[in-house]
Amino acid sequence: MDFAAADFDAEIPQAARNCDNFPMRSTITADLLFTGEELIAEPLLEVEDGRIVALSSQLETELGPHPVHYEGLLAPAMVDVHIHGAEGHDVMEATPEALAAVGGYLATRGVGAYLATTVTAPMDATLRSLAGLAKCMDAASGARLLGIHLEGPFLSHVRRGVHPTEDLQLPSVVAFDKFWQAAEGRIRLMTIAPELAGAAELIAYAAKLGVRASLGHSNATCAEAEAGVRAGAVSATHTYNAMRSFDHRDPGILATVLTSDSLYAELICDGIHVAPEAVRLYWRAKGPERAILVTDAISATGKPDGSYQLGSFAVEVANGRCTANGVLAGSVLTLDTAVRNFCEFTGAASADVLKTVTRNPARMAGLDAGSIRVGGRADFAVFSLQGELKTTLLLS
Repeated sequence: MDFAAADFDAEIPQAARNCDNFPMRSTITADLLFTGEELIAEPLLEVEDGRIVALSSQLETELGPHPVHYEGLLAPAMVDVHIHGAEGHDVMEATPEALAAVGGYLATRGVGAYLATTVTAPMDATLRSLAGLAKCMDAASGARLLGIHLEGPFLSHVRRGVHPTEDLQLPSVVAFDKFWQAAEGRIRLMTIAPELAGAAELIAYAAKLGVRASLGHSNATCAEAEAGVRAGAVSATHTYNAMRSFDHRDPGILATVLTSDSLYAELICDGIHVAPEAVRLYWRAKGPERAILVTDAISATGKPDGSYQLGSFAVEVANGRCTANGVLAGSVLTLDTAVRNFCEFTGAASADVLKTVTRNPARMAGLDAGSIRVGGRADFAVFSLQGELKTTLLLS
């Protein structure tokens, strides 16, 4: 994974920094800039009060005094729309301490914004978690918590993965309204199996509230998946995983996910959830406009092997593999590693791959993140020109 042919030896400690480390107005330069759309050589950024107030080239604009220079590539801080926890904490704990640990860890891995992702649980437990997340959201530190991804309970029993079968529910506007009220309207994304009775109605209802629907944990046929798209679904949850297997005479939901030009699609690129050959097929199908890399990371992320929690149940972690009763249960992947893996597996251009962790997830979920533009937030990830994450700058 090379951003350029040049080699840089200087190392910047990998640590999140905030606006306290910078004066109110700062000049930032780098060797290369990725805006979320394009690469710019020798960029010059003016940042004031956590916002980008000017963006130009060092070739066009005279440098002010004491610019802060980063050797390598400056990119938007990454966005993870599917993550359950990190650093020993699950987001469903929904406490300031838990979210500070998760947000702080993500900030060290180049992530500037994320959606706290729930897992299927008893109704009262889910409502408590949603209420807690809503109360903590604006005060969370580190990577910004911009909303909630409701993964469950509207999932297929056949493709539930590790989601507890006794807590699954048929899609229901009444049930969703309970979640919506508890979360104080902070749900941004909802995974749903489109073949279930009531799914199309709920997808359309949620869309009117600004909630994006993602097709997943589904045993849907092509026709059922397409009905979900027509109802308003905009994405697919961890493509290939917890989906009806592809068959050339009965291709099922995967055919819709891979051939629908309008549908975004998540992928867990840890080399465990999806084989490299299937990653290449996914990339050919979705490309840089619709691919989204996610981690599906659990509380074990950033910690040694052992036993950890995902929602209400235990997950065993060994050699990078997370399982509950022998079934894959999330990951310990980080987005910077996902980017490196994806580049290795596909040979795709680095700028195109960076879109999958910046612009694309932000656009899909309607988030103020994932781009470098005048007026935008000054949240950056710094990579070496060989693609290694060097530091995170969260100045907004």
